[in-house]
Amino acid sequence: MLPLIPWPTAVEPSDAPPLRAGAVRITAPDAELAGLAAEQLAAAGLPVVTGGDASSADAPAAAGAADVVGVVDVVLRLDESAGPAGSDNPERYTLRVAADGVVATAPERVGLLHAVRTLRQLVPAPAGAGAAPTVPAVVVHDAPRYGWRGLSFDVVRHWFGPADMRAVVDLVAAFKLRVLHLHLTDDQGWRIEIPSRPELEKASDNQVGGGTAGFLTTEDYRELQEYAAARFVTIVPEFDMPGHINAATHVYGHLTKDGLPTDSYDGIEVGFSRLWFDNPATEPFLRDVIGDLAAMTVGEWVHVGGDEVHTMEVEEFGRFVELAARIVRESGKTPVFWQEGARGPVEPGTLLQYWEPKGEEFDRFVAAAGAGARFIMSPGNHAYLDMKYTPEHPLGLAWAGHVELRDSYEWEPTAVIDGLSADAVEGVEAAVWTETITTRDELFSMLLPRLGAVAEVAWTAPERKDWEAFRARTAAQAPAWRDAGWEFHPTPQVDWP
Repeated sequence: MLPLIPWPTAVEPSDAPPLRAGAVRITAPDAELAGLAAEQLAAAGLPVVTGGDASSADAPAAAGAADVVGVVDVVLRLDESAGPAGSDNPERYTLRVAADGVVATAPERVGLLHAVRTLRQLVPAPAGAGAAPTVPAVVVHDAPRYGWRGLSFDVVRHWFGPADMRAVVDLVAAFKLRVLHLHLTDDQGWRIEIPSRPELEKASDNQVGGGTAGFLTTEDYRELQEYAAARFVTIVPEFDMPGHINAATHVYGHLTKDGLPTDSYDGIEVGFSRLWFDNPATEPFLRDVIGDLAAMTVGEWVHVGGDEVHTMEVEEFGRFVELAARIVRESGKTPVFWQEGARGPVEPGTLLQYWEPKGEEFDRFVAAAGAGARFIMSPGNHAYLDMKYTPEHPLGLAWAGHVELRDSYEWEPTAVIDGLSADAVEGVEAAVWTETITTRDELFSMLLPRLGAVAEVAWTAPERKDWEAFRARTAAQAPAWRDAGWEFHPTPQVDWP
């Protein structure tokens, strides 16, 4: 049993002798990739030595090759022929582990880093002080099912700063996810600097239950994107409108119907706040916020919310959808809405994120797909990782039910919306909302082990998924999570070591 999550496309185990590595020497197409590979393998307990050329990696506490017994080469090489037979997926890769070393090939750098992540999972926990890790001989040919594989992270209800966000990037990347969607604005607070609207900073020092909070400066946001991009994770910012807007109307009273600022809010109810389309202040505000977010964002997408607007007629809401999507496109980005965006006009390429597992609007979703929209699947009863594991669990909510590990694993994205073509599914995204989550340990305990389950739904073909095998592979990853300092929930659905 190989402890790999997500499970690869093709695995060829071997009876050949395993690799025994006292240390590794990494050769890669460039120094940045070599450094990232060294970071991964050093964290797995493999010392990294210098390799003597410009593309080889130095790692913390690296030694010269002559000082270490049992040095093996890890060679990362760009190769168009890599990956599963017949695959043209740009993220595909092949990993070959043999007694005399490791070779990873891929057509693009992202595939090489995926191969290194697979190799890291193959490295067992140390058998004892000074013991050389034993890595099984194997050939892996792999490529993901979906391109959009992500996590939505609410940093509004409770504030999580740049260091926590980088830790989440590392977790997301470990499961080969490509998107970190940051929910940056809501009723409780505003978590991103908008240069054209500096007064919004006044809405940052609030969160659920009160207390001090914060926001990302433009420099924080730039640095976070750079950190994520180096690990092939794209940051998708979300400005939620025309509801979930109380933090903005608290600062800008002229956005309200009566021109008066709203009170600050530190509760968890939803649906009470809104913008007014015919208010002359509304469109300039949307243009400033969306325009600045787009200008600051390296990635292709800007998420403009649209969920839970409970006090607005469909016609007015549709006008907001049309305007927000137009501004996003004029700013050079692709718009993303929550599923409610299907109530407005939909242009080809728009992404709609499905979240509420009820079904009243399935016909509308199918029509939106017919107009060219594509869907990101985040059903609350499977992919919302802020739902309680069980009724007794101390953290989380339960409006979508209780979501145990098996619930996050056993679902099929193409079967979520009745009548939707499988071709309309862009991908899968987990979500974690932080009404009840206040610390990094609490956050990670809600994400782990369930994020690995959603990652496998997004990566692995359904015919290759197996719940019993996944349980065992999850258990095998626990020592690495402990070594990384990642808190996890010891669900009784897994036989933990």
